[in-house]
Amino acid sequence: MLTLLAPQPESLWDESLPLEVKELPEDLAALDRLLSDPELLWPLVERWQQEFRETGRLVLTEGRPTIALETYVRLMVLKQRYRWGYRTLVAEVSDSIHLRRFCRIALSERMPDESTVRKLTRRIGSETVSELTRTMIVKACREKRFRPRAVRIDSTVIEADVKYPTDAGLASSGVKVLAREGRKLVRLIRERKARVRDRSRAMGHKLRTITRTVRRRSGEAKQEVLKLTGETGELLERSIKEARRLAKIARGKARGRGARAKLKAAAALEEMADRCEKVARQIKQRVAGKPIKDRIVSLHDPDARPIRKGKLGKPNEFGYVSQLAEVTEHTKRGARGLIVPASTEIGNPAEDTLLPQTIAEMQRLGIRVQEAAFDGGFNVGPTNSALEDLYPKNVFIAGRQEPGSKRTTRRMRRYRTGAEGRISHLKRRYGLDRSRLKGDEGREIWTEWAILAYNADTLAVRER
Repeated sequence: MLTLLAPQPESLWDESLPLEVKELPEDLAALDRLLSDPELLWPLVERWQQEFRETGRLVLTEGRPTIALETYVRLMVLKQRYRWGYRTLVAEVSDSIHLRRFCRIALSERMPDESTVRKLTRRIGSETVSELTRTMIVKACREKRFRPRAVRIDSTVIEADVKYPTDAGLASSGVKVLAREGRKLVRLIRERKARVRDRSRAMGHKLRTITRTVRRRSGEAKQEVLKLTGETGELLERSIKEARRLAKIARGKARGRGARAKLKAAAALEEMADRCEKVARQIKQRVAGKPIKDRIVSLHDPDARPIRKGKLGKPNEFGYVSQLAEVTEHTKRGARGLIVPASTEIGNPAEDTLLPQTIAEMQRLGIRVQEAAFDGGFNVGPTNSALEDLYPKNVFIAGRQEPGSKRTTRRMRRYRTGAEGRISHLKRRYGLDRSRLKGDEGREIWTEWAILAYNADTLAVRER
């Protein structure tokens, strides 16, 4: 059952508190005034209505009540603002009177469990958070607190929560995961003969041999490493065959009581076998010297991709590309605006590929700008074509297209450089450097909450 608003956090204990403790700090007080508007919570109601239409369950009026979604939004804003994990978030809010009052949780009230907040985050999804961001931007523009005049657009890599991948390392992880999932399934179906053998010991021997061979740094060593890598792929293929055979047996035994659990475990084992099969395939392609497309870099985050952006300090990154558009009121130094929901695609899309999505998002919000700034990764023709419906007066593309006036060119060049600082600010302060949620959907959820927290802080600063 949907619970939208939280009760006032006042209790008998509050009467004994000093006035300084009752009053929120200046930054939290401004955020509290901004998030107190019930209109901002309407996308959450629509999300529950959509769930009712899809499932037919009376999720709005029946069932166990959710935590107050007003409280949930405030908790998530704090989480992104201070870069806390779910457990740290619950612990910090529980111990702070100011944070409790900000989140509308009374001193005598029990804090929501961290698993409740975590599961609710996945349930709500990224599109609902994007709607919250759109509602906030439209409200700011409608009330004339914010008048968009210029936009600067740039793309960045949001890293996945994975370690540096190697083909042999992925094969080793695949052997361990298949053996672990196979043991779970064997216990469920009580199978004695079929199993997935744990080849982690043999795989560990191969990895240590590869490490010793790489240290020689010679042409012969490279060929030997390729041969050893191919052998790790062969070990992985044996585990894949055993996993598929075990899953087939489990589906045949999935009858009567516990059938749903057996089918679920068999599906999980087959899904992991499919991912491991991609790893084995790309090992064969690498040994054969063939190019690899859509390289998988993690078994637990299969949507992440290797991305090269030409950075000297970090030439290879593993994750996702998102395009961010910051709409500002002016192009002077220190311009700070609002960020529209991000555009993204799996892989390493070009700047021009994501630009139409970004422009469509701005049109959806009814934003018209006079000036637009881009970095040198944008091509002149596709960029100007995408901007036709916005009718900007000046379009600046670093190193490719500049306005006629030298003074305007210098101003737009400085304004565009600020996009790099804004992305750095978002990564350093709001956790946009690395997504802690797995998969492309999880990365979208992480990105949209970071954008929402940044926009809330921006509007709160303007109201102080």
